[in-house]
Amino acid sequence: MTTTSIDIAPRSRGRLLQESLILTGRAVRHWRARPVTFSIQLLFPVMVMLLMGGLLGGAIAGTTGDYIVFVVPGILAFTVLSGIETTISAVTNDAAKTVTDRFRTLPISRGSVLLGRVFADMLTAIVELAVVTAAGLALGWRPDNGLDSIVLAYLLLLWLRFGLLWAGVWIGLKAGTPEAATTAQLAIWPVAFLSTVFVEPRTMPSWLGAIAEWNPLSATASAARELFTGGQTQGLTIAADHAVLFAFLWPLILSALFIPLSIRAYRRLS
Repeated sequence: MTTTSIDIAPRSRGRLLQESLILTGRAVRHWRARPVTFSIQLLFPVMVMLLMGGLLGGAIAGTTGDYIVFVVPGILAFTVLSGIETTISAVTNDAAKTVTDRFRTLPISRGSVLLGRVFADMLTAIVELAVVTAAGLALGWRPDNGLDSIVLAYLLLLWLRFGLLWAGVWIGLKAGTPEAATTAQLAIWPVAFLSTVFVEPRTMPSWLGAIAEWNPLSATASAARELFTGGQTQGLTIAADHAVLFAFLWPLILSALFIPLSIRAYRRLS
């Protein structure tokens, strides 16, 4: 039997999936053990939405209502990005506390440890997107482009989360210490703000707007806006003109890059 790209032992995919789900349950049980931390994680993007949409929206877009239509899809994409902070911390803490070492001594496929973490954080992403969506609806946001398009928008958001999670796993494995992981997490904010999540690229200098449009976060945010409203994004680059396509391609590239890197980092972890 040949090995899978994730599993280094000759196990069936069914066994790999079973072990991954068991480890997913371990991560999910941490929610109950740390309800305050989990609640803060859920409410943080809501607070960002209230800040940007409620307090600053009128100044940015002229009226709060106009800005809510623009910013809610962006905040949903931001939620997908900010959630990987938890992934980085969890992976780093497990490695620092030798939890990962104990997993490696068990008769389980090593790939299940990584997949279990990713599966758990994908479940977290679904809850986070539901909470942020509810907050957006409370502020007056209404997606009105048909159920198929709305479902596709959320699938693209989760697809981006999947690609970003593998980047988070790799960063967590390479960080080594919680302090280094915290430093790595600071890089999330430049990625979030150098994008079209909060503002139109046409309000930026042309060179900066072009850079922002090539941000993977911008592709998903723009694609979500198109799918939620039925409008067409008019940008400065091909990345903005074909946002849905790039919203599919960027996570694919991230996954292709960081899944092998994460597996290698896990194998070489000391």
